[in-house]
Amino acid sequence: MVEENFELEPEAQSEPQPEGQAVPEGPVDLATSKNWYIIHTYSGFENKVAESLRGRAVAFGFNDRLGQILIPTEEVFELKNGKKVTSKRLLYPGYVLVEMEMDDELWHAVKDTPRVTGFVGGGNHPVPLTADEVNSILYRQSNVGDRPKPKLTFERNETVRITEGPFTNFSGKVDDINAEKNTLRVMVTIFGRSTPVELDFEQVEKIQ
Repeated sequence: MVEENFELEPEAQSEPQPEGQAVPEGPVDLATSKNWYIIHTYSGFENKVAESLRGRAVAFGFNDRLGQILIPTEEVFELKNGKKVTSKRLLYPGYVLVEMEMDDELWHAVKDTPRVTGFVGGGNHPVPLTADEVNSILYRQSNVGDRPKPKLTFERNETVRITEGPFTNFSGKVDDINAEKNTLRVMVTIFGRSTPVELDFEQVEKIQ
């Protein structure tokens, strides 16, 4: 969708968190005359900025110098009413990756886009990202596996309820957390004895 009004509106409360623009499944094509840059935006307006850039590119005649616009996301899960719900979360809230043939005219056009606060790094002459930096940003999730990450975080001595497995509905205190593997060790009282139980994050829920 193309915005027709490009005037900067007074900043209001952020829009509902967007799901973000899908990231390609393969490496980004970097064999072009365009380079990648990071622009900073009002948090919560990343998708709106992407739409505005597309609209301005057509209106001001720089569509051929503007390439891909990406908003990297990752899948996360949380437990709601005992059910695991998967959703998308922005990897870098407030930042948008833009591929472009940079010159002074385009620098001003992008910088003056509503809800854009500027380019990251380089002042008036932004430094483009390297190929390794682009792929590192876009495929950060691939380095930790394909499983969605838990949206919730846990703390030691926090009381949780087990929702899956042979100890379903048992409650216990978190004794150890392995954030890399998304696992917990929970101390559960069984037959009067405190017993450690290893669980995935998705097998427990916080007790409100």
